[in-house]
Amino acid sequence: MTVAAIQRTAVGRNGVGAFILQCKRLDFHYCDWAGSSKGMNLFLQHHLSQFAASHPSIEIHVSPRPSRHPVIRGHFINGAQHSICVRNLAKEQVLKKAEILRDMSGEKARRVRAGKVVGSLNEGIRGVWDPYHGAKAPSFAG
Repeated sequence: MTVAAIQRTAVGRNGVGAFILQCKRLDFHYCDWAGSSKGMNLFLQHHLSQFAASHPSIEIHVSPRPSRHPVIRGHFINGAQHSICVRNLAKEQVLKKAEILRDMSGEKARRVRAGKVVGSLNEGIRGVWDPYHGAKAPSFAG
């Protein structure tokens, strides 16, 4: 008896098996003169190189915007952009905001409805639950 090889490999579903960051570029806009950019300037001097080295798949653009508040703008692979103003924040808080943009999907925030919490390509094995299925409740009529 011969052994047959596997004809087909597993099909990836729902992005399992490969993770791609949705954020493709982060723009850091700052002002050298304004006091509201103090935390952003310290972040750029101390934390940006470590942040960029730990996330090589994200482009980092740094550009001055004179007389404006500092802003971090994220560009996503679906074409969306999100901006977060970081005026008067400390360098650690600016890092947290950059991490928030890094982890975003780029889609608009949607309300989760109680009826449709889980979305899947596969139907449930057990079917739809109904309180009238199963064994009948015992009757206590006396």
